[in-house]
Amino acid sequence: MLELHFAGYQPARSVHTRGLHALRECVARRSDRALSIRVTDSIVSQGRKAADLLSMVESGELDGCYFASSYLAARVPALGVFDEPFQAGARDVVFSRLDGDQGTALAEQVAAVTGYRVLSWWDNGIRHISNGVRPIRTPADCVGLRLRTLDNARHQNAFRRLGFQPVFVDVADLAEAVADRTVDAQENPLTNMINFGVQAHHAHVSMTGHLLGIAALLMNRTRLDTLPEALRQLLIACSQECEQIQRQFAVAEDAECCRLLSDAGVSIVAADDIDLAAFRSAAGASAY
Repeated sequence: MLELHFAGYQPARSVHTRGLHALRECVARRSDRALSIRVTDSIVSQGRKAADLLSMVESGELDGCYFASSYLAARVPALGVFDEPFQAGARDVVFSRLDGDQGTALAEQVAAVTGYRVLSWWDNGIRHISNGVRPIRTPADCVGLRLRTLDNARHQNAFRRLGFQPVFVDVADLAEAVADRTVDAQENPLTNMINFGVQAHHAHVSMTGHLLGIAALLMNRTRLDTLPEALRQLLIACSQECEQIQRQFAVAEDAECCRLLSDAGVSIVAADDIDLAAFRSAAGASAY
């Protein structure tokens, strides 16, 4: 039996970890014991940084992982199409493109300049803003707040134009940075806010929906290309099946997390109560 090792950086309840488990189960069900997948839920719990996953997979230390496409945009500029804050497209529109020619073209570009192949495109959640200072309804409410962001210059420039002070913090250090007030605010999907305990420190969540995150399920390119053909095709088929399962997890999780935030006493500012037009104008992004 051939064994592949996939890993992530989130706890067992996350939609991403459940996606990896679904992939493992599909391979076990279909492969007749010829192929198996071992899953490490979170390398963070082992003392690693989340971003280490990328080098671990590219070097072959791991066979695969999921990761936000934003982290690859510097090497694959076309991925920047998903990185214009306050210009996020609707889930069904974006994923219909990724399931077609756009997704194929992007995967080819990733493989051309990195050591990865993209097995599937996952839903990395609709991003909103939480903070421990005040409700955010307009760009004026953002001024002076230290905001944790991804390591993405396009994101940081847009948030700086809104008045935030952007600060990159690896996701492994996010909970601590929120708890000790290294940052006043952070932006993430609701599921990440719950998974990292943000609700214990941030009393305000603004439903800005400013980005639809895309995560790539990545595999070491050489490892995939050298699998026996039948097993390679089986893995690709399971990846496509689990892609749909993971996206369904993400949609269902949004409603559950809204309930959990409310139960924790967090004040949620609805999208209708936010001047999103002012945010779009101030952020200076162009629609894709």
